[in-house]
Amino acid sequence: MRTETKMIDLILQIAESLQVEAVALSGSRADIHSLRDEFQDYDVVYIVENLEDLISDLSWLYQFGIRLIEQHNRLGHRRLYLMLFEDGNRIDLTLCPKEHMKEWVDSEAGFKVLKDDKGFFEAYQPNSNRYWTCPPTEEEFAASCNEFWWVSTYVVKGIRRNQLIYATDHLYGICQQELLKIFAWQVVSDRGTVDIGKNYKYLFHYLPAEKEKEFSALLDLSSIEKISQSLFATINIFDREAQSLAQKLGFAYDQEVAVKMMSYAEERLN
Repeated sequence: MRTETKMIDLILQIAESLQVEAVALSGSRADIHSLRDEFQDYDVVYIVENLEDLISDLSWLYQFGIRLIEQHNRLGHRRLYLMLFEDGNRIDLTLCPKEHMKEWVDSEAGFKVLKDDKGFFEAYQPNSNRYWTCPPTEEEFAASCNEFWWVSTYVVKGIRRNQLIYATDHLYGICQQELLKIFAWQVVSDRGTVDIGKNYKYLFHYLPAEKEKEFSALLDLSSIEKISQSLFATINIFDREAQSLAQKLGFAYDQEVAVKMMSYAEERLN
């Protein structure tokens, strides 16, 4: 695998050959606190004058190396090229017209400028608060609780119909995401605004080890029976944590709805 030094040198060399105006690195490699390992991407942006010329002939991408797989996407005025190379390195390369730099800056939690001879980045500051969680309003808390209990009925329906994927999608994709949100609000209610990271990746750094273990136990969704067990455990944890958070913040918690929805699940799945 090519080293980080070699990859950065290559990224800058290709930028020079393409007459790129400025280059910046974002994502985990721009964050000094992130875990360093072989799976870190090189999230790179090329600020360009001639976007249409560059995308009309993409043969220059071969300069980065032999690709195992790639994906090309359009994001607003930008173009994104995701590339995994034979040596295991991966580059997520964004081409961004200089007049639309704010689009890219606003989409990133932070970045490190690698090349900017004309000072294009001087007018912009990283959106360092992108993954910071603030204490909820009472309306936000109520909406989260409502979403959790409402979607729990979809999980029940999926279990009763023996639809594993449908039930899993609603349980993990929505209900357990609301539980993670409650956990995050528990953290900020104690510590103030904190950076929980993308997809809650830093959340359990702030919580007791037993809570991470408890949540991890919910993630065995390998069968309808396991999903049913996970649903009841998720419901019990959510109810406990939501009550605790409401008490801490002085919010109302609709215990009547919680009891009704727990009974709804029990009556149909037990």
